[in-house]
Amino acid sequence: MLRGRVGKKLSLVFSFFAAGAAVAQGSFHNNLMPQPAELSILSGNVPITSQLRVSLDGAQDPLLQRAAERMIYRLEERTAIRLDGSLADQGAGLIQILVADHSLQRPAEGMDESYTLDIQNNAVRLSAQTDFGAICGMETILQLLDSNSTGYFLPAVHISDEPRFPWRGLMLDPGRHFLPVANVLRTLDAMAAVKMNVLHLHLTEDQGFRIESKRFPKLQQLGSEGKYYTQDEIRQIVQYATDRGIRVVPEFDMPGHTTSWLVGYPELASKPGPYHVEHGTGVFNPALNPTLESIYQFLDTFLGEMSALFPDEYIHIGGDESNGEDWRGNPEIVRFMREHHMQSAKELQAYFNSRVEKILAKYHRRMVGWDEILQPDLPSDVVVQNWHGIEFLVQGARSGHRGILSQPFYLDHHYSAEQMYAVDPIPSNSDLTPAQQKLILGGEACMWGEQVDHNTVDSRIWPRTAALAERLWSPASVRDAREMYRRLAVVTLELDGLGVELLSNPERGFRHITGGDPEALRLFASVVQPVDFHERYEEQHTSPLTPMTNVVDFTVPDPLSRLHFAEQVAAYLRSLSSSVGTQQHDADRIALQQTFRAWLNAAQTLNSQALNEPRLTAIAQRRKQWAELSTSALDAIDLIESGKHASESWSRSREGLIKQSGEPKELVDFVILGPINQLFQAASAGSNPR
Repeated sequence: MLRGRVGKKLSLVFSFFAAGAAVAQGSFHNNLMPQPAELSILSGNVPITSQLRVSLDGAQDPLLQRAAERMIYRLEERTAIRLDGSLADQGAGLIQILVADHSLQRPAEGMDESYTLDIQNNAVRLSAQTDFGAICGMETILQLLDSNSTGYFLPAVHISDEPRFPWRGLMLDPGRHFLPVANVLRTLDAMAAVKMNVLHLHLTEDQGFRIESKRFPKLQQLGSEGKYYTQDEIRQIVQYATDRGIRVVPEFDMPGHTTSWLVGYPELASKPGPYHVEHGTGVFNPALNPTLESIYQFLDTFLGEMSALFPDEYIHIGGDESNGEDWRGNPEIVRFMREHHMQSAKELQAYFNSRVEKILAKYHRRMVGWDEILQPDLPSDVVVQNWHGIEFLVQGARSGHRGILSQPFYLDHHYSAEQMYAVDPIPSNSDLTPAQQKLILGGEACMWGEQVDHNTVDSRIWPRTAALAERLWSPASVRDAREMYRRLAVVTLELDGLGVELLSNPERGFRHITGGDPEALRLFASVVQPVDFHERYEEQHTSPLTPMTNVVDFTVPDPLSRLHFAEQVAAYLRSLSSSVGTQQHDADRIALQQTFRAWLNAAQTLNSQALNEPRLTAIAQRRKQWAELSTSALDAIDLIESGKHASESWSRSREGLIKQSGEPKELVDFVILGPINQLFQAASAGSNPR
């Protein structure tokens, strides 16, 4: 069920999707995301009352106890019912949680996350092999919570569930724009809610070294500009993630993207310093010198220190975009390559990687790297993270290498939830054998940090990443994009309830830009999304110093309102059929006309507000185009209703308007052009059978 207060336009969108839930599912509201492997809907429900208690299986298991206590707290928050927070003995509670094996107390590769859930006969029974399966099951219980006029309840169901892929990840990049601990913790809450289980922290970059080293303190003292995680904060993050069944994989990018390392330790570099923290964006030449034995002594000490902080089996070494310029410019490195019969920088990097891989093995860690590390002699237990195209992932699996898919899941390119949802890490046409398919561990959404900051990052990650979470957890047959979007609208409110700022930060930005009168700007934001990463860089030349408080920063990729508007247009065009009653046709027409008139009024309001706000002046062309699109759409409806053909000049003019409006301008793209163009084409055809 939908709860909470949001803006008027957003409420309409959520109501639109929620209405579909009742039609599609009857009395049972299947809002689960990700969808379980097996779901049986039974009759009845289990009411939530103040007498509710939770019982564990009698084991003294602090990890499971903390998870149960969080579930109780969230049930109280959602229902406003005071519950008995004490955990009862085995069998004494209404919600019984049974775990077969309590030995695994931190999430690890290969952990069993399966669970079964039975809700019927006034009782809830959650069974799992491990604590982490039970933690996943508790998130399902929270998503099942429903209500009617008489109270809250859990619907009677039987669920048998397990993930399709073991690696369901999200990468955060505090290297470019530093993200305070609070950002990381609420991201972990959101990940747990949709059963994601790997947080990849990109901790070092040319623009910042973001973790404290006690062995080499100049790394953070000189390479972070004061913005880094202390070791105590890292321990807090790791423990918080562990409690939610999430592994934390750190990335220390090397041998390229290492400018921030070299500010404090220039003796590690391939060329003499001095070095400074970069404020630009792109690929820079500085790199570690792979020919120095002192490099490997340094990395041995550093990686040993980091291994003590991060208990996961994997450490990511980056390995991407090392262009070799500084290597080719160093005579000593060139001589080393010649003596070792190395023909290219790729071969030198492969040598470096092999040395680092042996250091990691010393600390019982396995290597992850971007797909540039893929070489013929790469050890099979190294995980290759793909970003150059899914074909490289498939080829790697054919060659016996384990891999993670990321290329279609780069969140800063603003792919829609539907686009990401459509991509499977194991393509149906790959012809991989079952053994080769198992080498594809899953996927990882990547939230690169060049064009987000601590305020805007939540609305760039969520809710789209929840669609990817379902792709990686649910059976491959779960593919209905419209049904996914319906549930995504519900998950959006659930994530907002967890404190994720995917709704609140844009709304706060609208208020600040408009002086407290945000309705018009909110409506404008419902018809646009940010331009692609590369287009924004070309227009704005963004850097880590760029303030992220422009209009673009408070728009969101793939707004749910896009689908609501597309359905409005589709309903109107369908209603032109003589088989649809006149009353329904008139209702669809009036609703669509009201939408366009609201857009016109909002555009006029923004014109007035722009007199006192330069950030609104900066979207002058988009405001003008929005008004022109709205006026032309109203004209198109009039033409359609009259049954007359639009003139050729009118049609050409509208084609030009669509083309101009589709060009990247003022950092935002329209998401409404397709349906509006359908109206224009219908007006040009002049076909109204009514």
